[in-house]
Amino acid sequence: MNFLRKLFQRKKRVPRIEVTQRFALIGRVGQGSMSRVFRARDSQTGKIVALKILDKEKTRRFEARFAVELHKPSEGEIAVTLKHPHIVHTYEWGMTREGEQFLVMEFVEGVSLSYLVEVQNPLMKSKRLRFMIQLGEAIRHFHEQGWIHRDICPRNVIVTADNQVKLIDFGLVVPNTPPFQVPGNRTGTATYMAPELIKRLRTDQRIDVFSYAVTCFEMYTKRFPWGAAETLETVMQHINNPPVDIRTLVPEIDEQIAATIMKGLADDPARRWPDVVSMVRQFRDVNARLKAARSGVPGTSQSTSEIQVFDGNEPRSPRPDRPRRRRKKKKRPE
Repeated sequence: MNFLRKLFQRKKRVPRIEVTQRFALIGRVGQGSMSRVFRARDSQTGKIVALKILDKEKTRRFEARFAVELHKPSEGEIAVTLKHPHIVHTYEWGMTREGEQFLVMEFVEGVSLSYLVEVQNPLMKSKRLRFMIQLGEAIRHFHEQGWIHRDICPRNVIVTADNQVKLIDFGLVVPNTPPFQVPGNRTGTATYMAPELIKRLRTDQRIDVFSYAVTCFEMYTKRFPWGAAETLETVMQHINNPPVDIRTLVPEIDEQIAATIMKGLADDPARRWPDVVSMVRQFRDVNARLKAARSGVPGTSQSTSEIQVFDGNEPRSPRPDRPRRRRKKKKRPE
């Protein structure tokens, strides 16, 4: 955890650059609540990159929620430490001459997971177990590095053209340390917030487990475990009600997948999965079972018609399935 110690040290002055002199802005590709994202060409490397520029005033208001002596790391400082195939790679970060933070990231071609949730097309139905495992692995790496994401949701996930999940936004991230777990800092997307966060109780990485479970629920049902809620006030009206059982909405869902998602949605964090590793392990077990069923192993009856399994070794370039050649055994004379 040496990198965390460095991040908590008093920050050095970051040199400021003129963004338009270094980057050729090709077009805007995204607009967040606290930032705007451009497709750009970096004149230093010649690469096409995603250039994210944070709104100065909104970023200042968010960071003002934390005591100055905590030295909360900035989004850029956090992003450059993350090295995982299912997390968007950030090359560098800095400040513009106007005092806005910017991040230079890999440019990812793909669609938002929120789009796939909405359309529920054959791609989503056949590969959602794969996407759930990949997203879970990204969150696992995130947690192992000592962070709480605080905003896991389909909007913050991109699915690439070769069906690889990429977690893309770290604007609300805080360290998983006691000073940042104290009650009161209620930030995130309302419909994915864990009950303890909404109730202003102490939080930890299990709030990300809850948001991950809501995301998985959506991937199967195209809806939330409760009625749609756009504001915290609306969320407060139903936060004490149990979630809809996913089995009633998707009767054909694998029982182990259903049970795993519903445990992730437990209102009491003590009854939830203790960490995302435990939850992803369940999905991997299902994947292995379905893979065995597809291979014709006796004793597996679960239908695999709408589930595409994979071997779990990531990342891997997609290859068409090729039938294995089997050697014919010579019959021995009786």
